[in-house]
Amino acid sequence: MTRNTARTNDAALAAFIAKKAEIDAMLARLQAFSDDHFGAVPEQLNWSDVGSLVYQAHLLKQISDFAFGEGEHAA
Repeated sequence: MTRNTARTNDAALAAFIAKKAEIDAMLARLQAFSDDHFGAVPEQLNWSDVGSLVYQAHLLKQISDFAFGEGEHAA
């Protein structure tokens, strides 16, 4: 492996680790938000809250399908 390739791989690894940390932080925030019932107050819950949750679930399903090769990303 040449010096330039090693530097490129080191840079890619650093970028990967930084992006993974960013994703981990987002996942932790989402988990805390879920634990708090997505900020919904049961006595004030309405269809807008349901719609917001449906949309968020849709976006997360796209990510999950991509990550696991499912849905439209299935081989």
